[in-house]
Amino acid sequence: MGKPQVAYRESITKVIEDSYTHKKQTGGSGQYAKIEYRIEPLDTGMGFVFESDVVGGNVPKEFVPAVEKGFKVSVVKGPLAGYPLVDVKFTLLDGGYHAVDSSQIAFEIAAKAAYRQSVPKAGLQLLEPIMKVDVYVPDANVGDVIGDLNRRRGMIKTQEATHSGVHIKADCPLSEMFGYIGDLRSSTSGRGQYSMEFSHYSPCSRSVTETVVAAAKAREEAKKK
Repeated sequence: MGKPQVAYRESITKVIEDSYTHKKQTGGSGQYAKIEYRIEPLDTGMGFVFESDVVGGNVPKEFVPAVEKGFKVSVVKGPLAGYPLVDVKFTLLDGGYHAVDSSQIAFEIAAKAAYRQSVPKAGLQLLEPIMKVDVYVPDANVGDVIGDLNRRRGMIKTQEATHSGVHIKADCPLSEMFGYIGDLRSSTSGRGQYSMEFSHYSPCSRSVTETVVAAAKAREEAKKK
């Protein structure tokens, strides 16, 4: 079916305050929406948060959910490599409207455009899934197995002696674990075993980020052909 895909995520590292005005005049009534907002990073696992701090009627209450919807739809695709943007908070601070030309769709469009305008300036970073890996190997092969895990950017947590060998616990990026079972069997003459489960997301290094972003751009280009 093709090469396995890694479910990367994107996040931000900086707080940004900005504003955006959506103004469009057509034959009939136009579209107008102005929003002032703050975008800030959240702790890991907090997902998407939106709140309104608008005081007074600069943004009528019936338009606030449209702003939230615009941001919520946008985070599905991050600006860096197209992966979901997580652990981010959007706060609507103020804005402006027109008695005739403002509508829910105008404020939703404004939020989507505000996302494209401001998120790239908020210190984007790529997050990769880290797996908790348990490896069981004979004593004689411990050095080879640990060396292989280190080459896979693994972080060895513990080594414990068991009645049949050594139990190694490590954290490894999922992207480095494809094909691991074959290498483990080769280095242990078929006696090594392992299991892994998702642990957490962690920021990628610059080199890994550049590789993933380049691959994402290549996929986008291929779709256009």
